[in-house]
Amino acid sequence: MSPEPRPAAAEPTARDAAHDPVDTRLACSWLHTARFLTTAPELRFLPTVTVPEIAFVGRSNAGKSTCINTLTQQRQLAFASKKPGRTQHINLFALGRQGGTDAVLADLPGYGYAAVPRQDKIRWQQVMAHYLISRESLTAVVLLCDPRHGLTELDEILLELIRPRVQAGLRFLVLLTKADKLNRAEQTRALSLMKLQTAGGEVRLFSATRRQGVDEVSALLWQWAHPDGAIPAGLTQAGAATATATAATTATDTATATGTATGTSTSTAAAAVPPDSASSAAPD
Repeated sequence: MSPEPRPAAAEPTARDAAHDPVDTRLACSWLHTARFLTTAPELRFLPTVTVPEIAFVGRSNAGKSTCINTLTQQRQLAFASKKPGRTQHINLFALGRQGGTDAVLADLPGYGYAAVPRQDKIRWQQVMAHYLISRESLTAVVLLCDPRHGLTELDEILLELIRPRVQAGLRFLVLLTKADKLNRAEQTRALSLMKLQTAGGEVRLFSATRRQGVDEVSALLWQWAHPDGAIPAGLTQAGAATATATAATTATDTATATGTATGTSTSTAAAAVPPDSASSAAPD
């Protein structure tokens, strides 16, 4: 008597793919494709985007530009200056192999630097608020925060500003940057506190110097940009291995640059915040 045939294995679904562990080499390789797309002083000048858009926001001295450069394994993709307030535009970077674009990173002007003229603060507040509330392609927001200072008043206002969109499905991550400046106990405490402050939201420790959290955050961004789990055309294991090697070299260069140029761009988070309420913040 011949054995009964085994049932055919079920084809993997989009849901299965979305929940499979992400190969961090693929995620890093994908981020390494980042290239400058455009810059604009206001939302109305930005091009319409039909792919997921992930915005990076944070105070002027939170290490935003350094974080973007580290994740993309590029030295100067995002502008980093010794003087907060130099970057006053929304900068978009395209991601995707072979000339295609399957996601966009948005580098928003930093906020909270008191040395910026009052008129500029007001304008940046409006630009920031309008973008976060109205940008249709906005899929996720990454808020960078220095754990030594915690959430400031402007950070909390930004959280309130995007809360309705987060409740409607907008992805949100708080990155505790410069984690290498804290000991292990302080890192654990900062992580727990931030999870409470964000009502259990996504929180990660991050250090460009030690590459702490780089692979984990890369994989998370990849998942957000590819919820169906599909691997973009041209993104191969070989390419991933090359990018991984490049990342190791770039990480050293980025860490060195961090000592002389803090990741900064300056603006204010919400239009409702009086400019004078922004506390001063000198670059680290």
